[in-house]
Amino acid sequence: MGRGKQPGFVSDPLKRLTIRGALLIGFVAIFVLWIAWGYYLSLRLTVMERQSATIHARFSQSDEVLLTIATQVLLGSVSLRDAFLDARPDADRLYRAEVQNARAQIDRALVRYVPDADAIVEREHWTRLQAELNEYWAATMPVLTSEPAGSPAQALAMLNDRVIPKRRTIIEISEELRTLNKDAFQREEGAIALLYRDLRRQIWALSAVALVLGVGVAFGATRYAGGLESHIRAQHVNDVERQRELERLSTQLVHAQEDERRAIARELHDEIGQALTAIKIELSVAQRSLETAGQPPDALAEARSITDRALHAVRDVSQLLHPTMLDDLGLANTLTWYLRAFARRTGIRADLTQDRMDVRMSSHVELGAYRIIQEALTNVAKHAHARTCLVFVQRLAHSLLLTVEDDGVGVDLARRSAPADGHRGLGLVGIRERVSGLGGTFRLEGAIGKGTRLTVELPLRAESDGADDGAESAESLAPSTLAAEHL
Repeated sequence: MGRGKQPGFVSDPLKRLTIRGALLIGFVAIFVLWIAWGYYLSLRLTVMERQSATIHARFSQSDEVLLTIATQVLLGSVSLRDAFLDARPDADRLYRAEVQNARAQIDRALVRYVPDADAIVEREHWTRLQAELNEYWAATMPVLTSEPAGSPAQALAMLNDRVIPKRRTIIEISEELRTLNKDAFQREEGAIALLYRDLRRQIWALSAVALVLGVGVAFGATRYAGGLESHIRAQHVNDVERQRELERLSTQLVHAQEDERRAIARELHDEIGQALTAIKIELSVAQRSLETAGQPPDALAEARSITDRALHAVRDVSQLLHPTMLDDLGLANTLTWYLRAFARRTGIRADLTQDRMDVRMSSHVELGAYRIIQEALTNVAKHAHARTCLVFVQRLAHSLLLTVEDDGVGVDLARRSAPADGHRGLGLVGIRERVSGLGGTFRLEGAIGKGTRLTVELPLRAESDGADDGAESAESLAPSTLAAEHL
């Protein structure tokens, strides 16, 4: 399968970027944006709050100063009037103290007032107010001195002509300044409101940018994840195809191995077996000739014994390579012969239990089952150090169940190797490949010191079942048999 660029998959240099990395970069970008924008908004809010506090403080202070000036001027003029009207000897000193106190409070208030440098009208009014105050205090000088200002009529005339008009002018100027301050305060409050409105728009803009960025990150991550998913899916398909190709090649290799074994077994049986049989016949003829000639027949007995052993060895090897009885007599009889030979060869007691095995199955299933049991028993003989083993073969409705169990040293399933010999796993690999080639299941159970159990289940294809209908109908006439043989 080609390795072209998959659609939607990001290549160079971003192809090494994982989904987690892409999401991390996106969310870090959003987080940094939020932090920077939050810091900027915090500064803006701090500045605006300071401006608002300054505006309120200046307005309150200015209004308080102007109100103090108007109040104290009014109180001073009242004290002046009372001083002119009160004829008590010590009244002048008392009213003089009140007027001086009012002037002192006005002087302290004037120091606290700071006119707006940008407001020309306010500065003009403030200059005029100071001038009127100076004239007002000049008019009150006769009261503040120790000498009275003429007769009461003259004093009252001076009060009406000079002091009261100045007082009225000062109060009017103060009210005008308060009005100007109030107007300036409202304008600055409006400017602050506009700033807050602009800040709200900026917050909405930030939210929109963050939303767009988040959607972009989500879209990019989704697209990148989709590309990775497509790449992984394509890789998985490629791996599955390769696995199927490997299984197909393994199956072909097994079939080729079986064909080669069959051919070698046939050659051994037909060529070498027949040659040894001919030699045995010739030795028998020669022995009879010696007996007829009066010679001792023991001269050829050893040669005949060697020939018999060689002939049996050739037959055994031929059966091990490919048992012809598997094709002729079926799996059950072949296993009976093999387990008998296995017990004789290894000294391990082998018990065969079979159920519903009177009906023949397809040749590849029977051959596969035979090879699986053969390999499993080879593992038992080489690695298990067992005294007995049990082989159980059962035909189910749609499968063939094989079990090989021994009482040997067991297997460490965590390490998937026998404690006595690490090469045991090679036989299991061969069994697993055969089971996979036949579409079956493989399960290995065991523990150290408690033996091992191998369970294999091979499916029976419909065509083999159809081919065995006649045999199954004959089997249905008799009850299912459970045969156990101790070999």
